Amino acid sequence: MSEIRLALIGAGAFGRKHLDVMSKKPGFGLAGIADPFDAGRALAERLGVPWNAEPEALLEAVRPDGAIVATPNALHVPHGLACLRHGVPALVEKPIAETPEGSLELAAAESTGVPLLVGHHRRHNPILEAARAALAEGRIGRPVAIHLNWLIRKPDSYFEVPWRGQPGGGPVIINLVHELDALRFVVGEIVAVQAMTAKAVRGLAVEDTAAITLRFESGALGTVIVSDTVEAPWSWEMTSGENSAYPLQAAHNGLIAGTAGSLSLPDLELWRHVERAGAERGWNTALQRERIPFVPDDAYQRQLHHFGRVVRRKEAPRVTARDATRSLAVCLAIHGAARTGREVMLGTDAGTAP
Repeated sequence: MSEIRLALIGAGAFGRKHLDVMSKKPGFGLAGIADPFDAGRALAERLGVPWNAEPEALLEAVRPDGAIVATPNALHVPHGLACLRHGVPALVEKPIAETPEGSLELAAAESTGVPLLVGHHRRHNPILEAARAALAEGRIGRPVAIHLNWLIRKPDSYFEVPWRGQPGGGPVIINLVHELDALRFVVGEIVAVQAMTAKAVRGLAVEDTAAITLRFESGALGTVIVSDTVEAPWSWEMTSGENSAYPLQAAHNGLIAGTAGSLSLPDLELWRHVERAGAERGWNTALQRERIPFVPDDAYQRQLHHFGRVVRRKEAPRVTARDATRSLAVCLAIHGAARTGREVMLGTDAGTAP
């Protein structure tokens, strides 16, 4: 089968990550780069591929099989729509948009029949697939209480990119959207949030810390603590081994507690009381621990493989624009709850905005 030619729209940090993944995945080739900056043009020249400052012009010139949209958040919708107008299947990085209205515009455009995949790559991680399967099989009974940490320190140089310190660039939208999407994937829909945010450390226009409570459609309750100003090991990046750029730590960042057991993430340790004849299970009985097995694999590589099959029309997108709208809506509900001090309700429809 012929090579799948992909255009890269946006050659910043995320775009270069996708290039690295493509370089290690047989069957994919770079058709060209669209990026308005000199660094993007220089990268295209070094790789020997066409370059254009504007995505539309590149798509018309190279007519790729698919495109990866890795531009700043505010450009995800117009650049995703450009791909769909040209009949080019697109992998659009998360968050899908800055507003639910924008992401629903992309969702409506999917009716053209041109597929669009949103880059919530963790749904392709075997750890989360195994956790989702364990819950579906009833291994922990009914989920009751969930806790998640995302505690990390971003270096000061990270904020030299101006939009990262402006609305739409804080850790709730940029980082926590991954965690919330993962919770939706494993535990189920989130229907209400309460939150407090703070920006006392850096004093930027966006939050650096947040404390959040969640209500799931199942009735389970969750708590989330997020900060990008602290030195700590309790984040998916530090504990999962998903990205070698982060030093791996022997810790966990999430707990899912249920009526028949509890599961920690990402180590997939399952805790349950020991079954003994004639003995009631409870806090006086011993706990046993086992680790749920899984086969490690690179989530980005698996996402790219899936996108290739989406491009070939062999699979439907695992994360659609409408689905990704839901994760974005939860993030925006967190901001709304923090701003008003009130609980914010979300509908159960995946495309409903708060």
